[in-house]
Amino acid sequence: MTEAKSATPSPNERKVVLYRNGSVYTAADPFATAMLVDGETVAWVGSEQAASSIADSTMEVIDLHGGLVAPGFVDSHIHLTETGIALDSLQLGLVRSARELLDAVQSAPGEGTVLGHGWDESTWHDPSLPTADELERAAQGRPVYLSRVDVHSALVSRSLTATAGLAQLDGFSPEGHLKRAAHSAARQATRNLPEEALRNYQRRALAEAAANGYVAAAEMGAPHIGGMADLRLAASWNLGWPGTEAFPEVLPYWGELALTPEHAQSILDELGVPVRGLAGDLNIDGSIGSRTAALRSDYSDATGERGSLYLSVDQAAAHLAACSLLGIQGGFHVIGDAGLDTALAALDLAADEVGGQRIRSAGHRFEHVEIADSKAVERLAHYSVTVSSQPGFDAAWGADGSLYAQRLGSRSSSMNPFASFYSAGVPITFGSDSPVTPLRPWASVRACLEHHNADQRISARAAFLGHTRAGWRAAKYHNPMAGQLVPGAPASFAVWDVEELMVQVADGRVQSWSTDPRARTPLLPALDTDTDPVCLQTVRDGAELYCNPALRS
Repeated sequence: MTEAKSATPSPNERKVVLYRNGSVYTAADPFATAMLVDGETVAWVGSEQAASSIADSTMEVIDLHGGLVAPGFVDSHIHLTETGIALDSLQLGLVRSARELLDAVQSAPGEGTVLGHGWDESTWHDPSLPTADELERAAQGRPVYLSRVDVHSALVSRSLTATAGLAQLDGFSPEGHLKRAAHSAARQATRNLPEEALRNYQRRALAEAAANGYVAAAEMGAPHIGGMADLRLAASWNLGWPGTEAFPEVLPYWGELALTPEHAQSILDELGVPVRGLAGDLNIDGSIGSRTAALRSDYSDATGERGSLYLSVDQAAAHLAACSLLGIQGGFHVIGDAGLDTALAALDLAADEVGGQRIRSAGHRFEHVEIADSKAVERLAHYSVTVSSQPGFDAAWGADGSLYAQRLGSRSSSMNPFASFYSAGVPITFGSDSPVTPLRPWASVRACLEHHNADQRISARAAFLGHTRAGWRAAKYHNPMAGQLVPGAPASFAVWDVEELMVQVADGRVQSWSTDPRARTPLLPALDTDTDPVCLQTVRDGAELYCNPALRS
C-alpha cells in the first residue's frame, strides 16, 4: 500500500530538542526523566544527570517542571467533518427537554440551516421529542438538522424534509425523527457544502485533536456519511509540505461493500487516495440509542423492536473474502449481538472460501462490538479480528438507570467486555467515535479503569496502550516502532502537566504496592481526580502540532 507523504520538517529545518526535569513514559527506562529528539526521531531517553552532560547550545532545551512526556494518542475511530460541524453548531448535550431543545433552535445565530448535535432523550424526565412542525416554527422557516448523540438518527424540520425529498425513504417519520436511509439523506443534504467549508471543519477537528494530545486519527469515511470527496479531503491532510501547518496523521478507512476482489480493487482505484482498508463504518447494524443496533431479542423499552440489519451474512462474507484475497483490511460497524452474529457467521463463510489463515493475516477490524458473549469473544480471537472500542460509551451510558439499562435491561451489564477481550487475546484499540464522545483521551483511559461492570475493568497501562501503540498496530502502520518512546522510534508524543504519577490497576487491592519503584513499571497520571492532565505540547514526527504557552514560559 502506498504511504502518503508525511507533513514533517525538511532536513534543513531539522531541530534537536532536549526535554528534561520531568518523567518519560518509556519501556527503555522506567525512571527516565529526559528525552532527546533529533529531527523526526527519538534519539535518547535517560536520567537527569545524563541530560546535564548532553545539553549544549545547539539544541533547544525544554524544562518539563515535573511534566510527563508520553507517546501521543491515536483515535481509532473518528469522523473529521462531523466533528468540526458539531464543534461549531448548537451544543445539545446539556438539553434536558423538548422545550429546551426548541429554545436552542429559536436562539440559533446566523442564517441558513440550523445545525445541532448531541441531544439524548434518555437523560430527559419526559423523553417526548419535538415535532417537525415545532422545529419549523422555532427556526422561523430555516431548515433544521439536529443529530442525536449517536448520529444514527436526527430531528429535522418540515422544510428540510421537503427540500431533501425525505418522505419516501426508509426510516422517515412525519414527526421528524429520522432513522436509516432517511437520516442518511438528511445528513448528506446538510453537508452539501463548498470544499473550503468542509476543509475548515476538518481543520477544526484536527486542531481539537492536537490540542488534546492526539498524533493520529483513523477517519471512518463511508458513502452514507460524507462520500468519497470528503474522504479524499481527509486524506489530503497527510500531504503537507515543509513550513506549512502540521496536523495529526489521518489514517483513512472507506466503508463500502465489495462483493469480489475485482469490485474491491475498483473501489480503491476510484478513491484515488491510499486507504488503510475497506472497513470502518460499513454498517451491519445501527446504534443502541436510536434502537437500530440489531438484537437477538426485543429492546427492553420498545416491545417488538430488534433494530436493523443492513447487510446479510452472504454480503458480509463476500466483503471479507474479497478484502482477504487482496490482502487488505476489511470490517464493519457492528454493535448489537444479532449484528455480531451476522459478522461472525460471515467470517466462517469467508474462511470456508479463502482459508482461515488468509482471513487472519488480513487483520480485519470490527468497530464498537458492544454486546459480545464469551463464545463470540472466542471466535473473534480465533480469526485475529481487532475490536475498535469506545470506552466513553460506557462512561456516558453504562450507569444504573442510564441509556444501556433503559434499552437493554439486565443485558446492559455485559456490554463493552474489555477485560474479556484482553484475556482471550482479542486485539483491541480505543477511540472516541467523535463527535459521539469528546476527544478527551485521559477520560477514555479513566473509563476503562472505572467500567460499570467491575469484571470488565482493565489497568490504566492496558488502556493507555490501547489508545496509543495499539492504534498504530490496528491500522497496520508501516513503522513497527510507532507508539513508543525509545531510541529510533518516531518522535510522536505529547507533554502533559500532571498532578501525580502512579500505576493504576483495576483491582484496588494492589494499589498499595503498585507505585513501588522495584516494580519498574512506567508511571501514568493519577486518574482518580475530577480533572484530566493538561496538554502542553503535541508533536508528530518531530513537528509541533500544538503548544500551550505555559510550556516555554
